[in-house]
Amino acid sequence: MAFTAQDVVPISEARARLTELSDEVVAGAEKLLTKNGAAYVAIVDARKLDYYHRLEAEHASLVLLGEAETGLRELLAGQRVASDDLLKALS
Repeated sequence: MAFTAQDVVPISEARARLTELSDEVVAGAEKLLTKNGAAYVAIVDARKLDYYHRLEAEHASLVLLGEAETGLRELLAGQRVASDDLLKALS
């Protein structure tokens, strides 16, 4: 989602407009708060934040699944690591 000029708000201004900004976020907007002209934090709808967290967890699961699949392929291909080498790599 691209931010519009109305979505970028100095944090000093956001203090006075928090209810208004929150209502806009619940209606679908995302707000980027700036501090000294630089991006600082975002205001995101709580449901969207929950969705983002679920996506992150799903991504982590897919990465782990991919790593497990790679390990199984290597095992089936006869590629093994000696336990001493494994312990060295892990330390």
